[in-house]
Parts: sequence; C-alpha cells; structure tokens
Amino acid sequence: MSSTSPPIQLSNEGLSPSHDIKATNEFGEIVDAHIPGEIPLTLRVDDKDVVTLMTLGTEPEALALGYIRNQNLIEHIDEIKSVQVDWDRELVEIRTHAQQGISDWQEKMQQRIVTRGKGQNTIFSRTVEKLREVQLSPLQLKQSDIYTLIKNVGQMNEVYRVSGAVHGCGLCSTTESLIHIEDVGRHNAADAIAGRMWLNAIDGSDKIFYTTGRLTSEIVMKTAFMGIPTLLSRSGITQMGLELAQEINMTMIARAKGKHFLVYNGFSHIDFDAIPPATPRASPRAKQPKNPER
Repeated sequence: MSSTSPPIQLSNEGLSPSHDIKATNEFGEIVDAHIPGEIPLTLRVDDKDVVTLMTLGTEPEALALGYIRNQNLIEHIDEIKSVQVDWDRELVEIRTHAQQGISDWQEKMQQRIVTRGKGQNTIFSRTVEKLREVQLSPLQLKQSDIYTLIKNVGQMNEVYRVSGAVHGCGLCSTTESLIHIEDVGRHNAADAIAGRMWLNAIDGSDKIFYTTGRLTSEIVMKTAFMGIPTLLSRSGITQMGLELAQEINMTMIARAKGKHFLVYNGFSHIDFDAIPPATPRASPRAKQPKNPER
C-alpha cells in the first residue's frame, strides 16, 4: 500500500484487568480478593474467523494486530483498514483494503499447528518457514545492566501482584521496560506488544524482550518476528526454544531473579562487569603434631 494510506481506524475497548470478589480464608473469614478477568475474543479478518483467544482484554486491538503480524497472515500494516472490538459479540473484526482479503487464505488456514500455550492454541506452520528469513544482530549487554533490568521489570507486574494468575511481557531497553503488558497467557501479552510496535513503527534491534513465562519455540519465534535479538525470562526454557535461538543467533537468558541468571545462548555477547573479585582462599593448615607424651 502507499505511504499515503489513511490511518487505521481503531476502537478503544480495553477492559479492566481485575475484578473484586469475596473469598473465605483459612480461618473461615470472608475477605476481599481480586481475580484477573478472562474472556474469549474471536479474531475475524474480512469476515473469516482466524482464532479465538482467551484474554484479560486490556489491549484487544494491539493483541489482534500482533497476532496477525506474528502469524505472518498480513505482512504490511498499510494493508489494514480498521480494527474494531465488540465485547457484546466477543469479537474483534479486522478489515483490510484488499477486496479479496488475506491472500492464499485457504492455504494459510490449512497450515495450522495446535499447541497448548495458555491463551492461544494455534500457530501456523508457515511461521516456522518465515523464521529462516529472520536476520538478527546480537545486542551487547552488561551484566550490571541485566541486574538493573531484572529489578525494574519485577516492579511492573501490577495485575499479578493484585490478582495473580497472569503473565507479564515487556519491550525493554537494556535497563528498563518501555512497554509492559499482562494477560492470562504470555503469548497474548507478546502479541499485544508486537501490535503496539507495529502500529508505532518501533525498531526492535536494540531492545530486549522480557517475559515471566518459559522460553518456548513460540516465544522465540514471536520475538524474532519483532526483530528483537535478546530474550530474558524469570522462568526456564525448552529444548526446541533453545535450538531455534541458536539457529537465528538470539541471546537467551533465563532463570533471571535477583542476582542470578543463566545464559543459555549468546554468552559471548555479555560483558560480565559485575563479577565480584575472587576471595583468596586461605592456605590449608598444616597438620599439627600430636602432643608428645610427657
């Protein structure tokens, strides 16, 4: 599409992330509690249903755009005319400028892989093929900056602190979170960030992607399509996730809490500037002779 294409028509239908309820504690007392929302949202493109996602609903427009982008169903944002959310119908409708809608629709819909990620259950096998086209340039990081980032992103999970039961993801500089989104599944949060980046033409090449969830192959793929060379998680990794990260030269840092982290891939891109000086070991004491008999 031409760069003179009109701006996308976006609804603004974000929901409150948590709800007040009553619960009974271990002493039989009725107490105030908070739980996260969870609502189905069917994504429809040009009158064709794509997928139904379970979501908090805080960023439905960005979530829809990010999903479309990360699944490579639409390559250029200029192709999109509008994104409209209707919670009464639990529906987000995306309209494109193309009269025929998404090209090769039938082929793309047949290339789906069912997964068991929270908040999402379908990816498209063509995304694996597209991954081979991604070229990432490693980002050099300092150990001290990683510690600062771990501390800062840990303070961002507001919904989790109030309600629990959600994952958080962040688009980060080397030391702070720039965009932070929480949802019932890390895939939704990742897609919503991708949508925000797509809308605002944000470059990911000098960024870090943070997630509270494990680093699976799907998260590696989503991060790669956002053009982000570094993954950071407080959780663990999977074997396929690691293999994909190695293939595309993505730095993978996990088990990141406090002053601890493990670099699973990209060790050479970390400047370990915060390693404390080694403490000299005391020389082993020589065995003292037994007291001679008097």
